[in-house]
Amino acid sequence: MIRIEGNQKAEDHLLLLSMKNGSSIAFDTIYEKYWEKLYNQAYKRLNDEDYAKDIIQDIFLQLWQRREELQIDHLQTYLYTSVRNNVFKYLEKEQKYTPVTTLLEQLSAAGEKADALVLRKEFMVRFEALVRTLTPSQQEIFRMRFYEDLCTLEIAERLSITRKTVQNQLHRSIAQLRHSFGLFMYLLLSNF
Repeated sequence: MIRIEGNQKAEDHLLLLSMKNGSSIAFDTIYEKYWEKLYNQAYKRLNDEDYAKDIIQDIFLQLWQRREELQIDHLQTYLYTSVRNNVFKYLEKEQKYTPVTTLLEQLSAAGEKADALVLRKEFMVRFEALVRTLTPSQQEIFRMRFYEDLCTLEIAERLSITRKTVQNQLHRSIAQLRHSFGLFMYLLLSNF
């Protein structure tokens, strides 16, 4: 199994090098190899054929247009991450994804119910305690992203670190919070 993955990575690396040098055949090979898998991933998250197709086409268009400047170590990971990020951007734009700050505002607006106030207070105490379990740098990046609504590039510039470092720290923070907070969030959100 490891050998197959290694061969795939080596094949993708050669295709990327050829594409970087302007080979449309290499690009077409990458497109044929990954289009359906990426489309399926986008469609599962959006349940909309047209938007899923648009997202995948945009990803491949960017891959071709930025082929000379992109530094891709693992093509499959890069493409799947691009799908995930573009789906989130679309959902955010279409307001189908509710950021934590919006959720908190909705909880606050539901203050007519006595239970809602108790739940909101419990949520905030628990959430802040979980955020404080992150490393200091993760806390800072997490708060800048979700409290100040800064994008990863803005955070990277402000902290004088790479955007990739910001993305990695956010990914680790969210994974840790999701793991710690899972059941509580489920119970909380099922009441609304």
